[in-house]
Amino acid sequence: MTETDAGPRPHEAATWPLARTCPFSNPPEYATLRAEQPIASFPMPTGSTGWLVTKHADVQKVLLDSRVTSDRLHPSYPVAPIPPELVKELDMSLVWMDPPVHTERRAMLIPEFTVKRMRALRPRIQEIVDEHIDAMLEGDNSADLMTEFSLPVPSLIICELLGVPREHHAFVQQTARSMISSDPQEIYVANRSLLDFMSQVVADKEQEPTDDLFGRLIEKNKEAQLLDRHDMTAIAKLLLLAGHETSANMISLGVVGLLQHPEQLEKMKADPELTPDAVEELLRYFSITDYLPARGATADIELDGVTIREGDAIMALCGSGNRDESVYPEPDKLDIMRKARNHLAFGHGAHQCLGQNLARMELEIVYNTLFRRIPTLELAVPVEELPFKDSPPFGLSSVPVRW
Repeated sequence: MTETDAGPRPHEAATWPLARTCPFSNPPEYATLRAEQPIASFPMPTGSTGWLVTKHADVQKVLLDSRVTSDRLHPSYPVAPIPPELVKELDMSLVWMDPPVHTERRAMLIPEFTVKRMRALRPRIQEIVDEHIDAMLEGDNSADLMTEFSLPVPSLIICELLGVPREHHAFVQQTARSMISSDPQEIYVANRSLLDFMSQVVADKEQEPTDDLFGRLIEKNKEAQLLDRHDMTAIAKLLLLAGHETSANMISLGVVGLLQHPEQLEKMKADPELTPDAVEELLRYFSITDYLPARGATADIELDGVTIREGDAIMALCGSGNRDESVYPEPDKLDIMRKARNHLAFGHGAHQCLGQNLARMELEIVYNTLFRRIPTLELAVPVEELPFKDSPPFGLSSVPVRW
């Protein structure tokens, strides 16, 4: 369906949000939308219009378009205006910023996540993975993979990377878990607690410089003078949560996905050199972040014959783009032989995930090591009984396994 500026707007083509009906697939409506109405409107709770963008190429266009904002304070952002007194409470970090401010701040962090720096971390990551598998193997041939492995491994890695003192790792892990609770009050309390804690960590490093990510960031900021204490704390919280929850979910989902596709798992076990490709395919297949964050149009935008008007909301559905039949033949099939490196699991454009090199290496080490050291690993319950949660980042709260 198309329209002109003077013509009627397309009818409401979809509802939002759309739920997954299978943990291994996107909401079924995505495929229909890609085929019939790849840019589809839906009504926002505020009364304004939102748009679902479902094809791979269109998602990339939206995420590269300078007329699309992530800034929740922008007058065209499609939510209720935010009172100025609440701005600080929102912890406006990189995710909710546009260039040039976003570009300047991101540039300060990029050197901390290069391939070279991540490779230097490989021995320590391997050590952490082995320690947690050792602990599991000391038990009774069964474990909750999520709580005993998938969650603590990336949590410990990101804490060490940022420079959080080891004695506080358990607190950070528990607080970060509370941040994804379904209870708003629990989220609020955890958010305040984590911000207060990270503010103190930053303050301590300002007094006694350390050679870790935040120690180096503080030193750079003495010259750049871009960040105040609140900015630094907001970035700390963002990196902590991003490196913690998303990785934990991908570890568990990837293990479950490989166990449910034993022919794919056997290929990877037979040739560990395939593991990087398996990681890319699992990232594409699960697409755990899908549509975050929402964007807003700051001007009228023509996209494939549809006019998205200034002030409209845009949901660029990376999960749908990752199942686009025109890019990935048989997109609903898990195939580790597929070269899926152009997937959108880490987003696209200016806000593409900073920590993707770390995530890739973590997942590669985890999958290789876990299935090599525990070759008889299997689910202890039917996959239908696993507690999947359908909110970004998509994931699991528990994965009972045995061997």
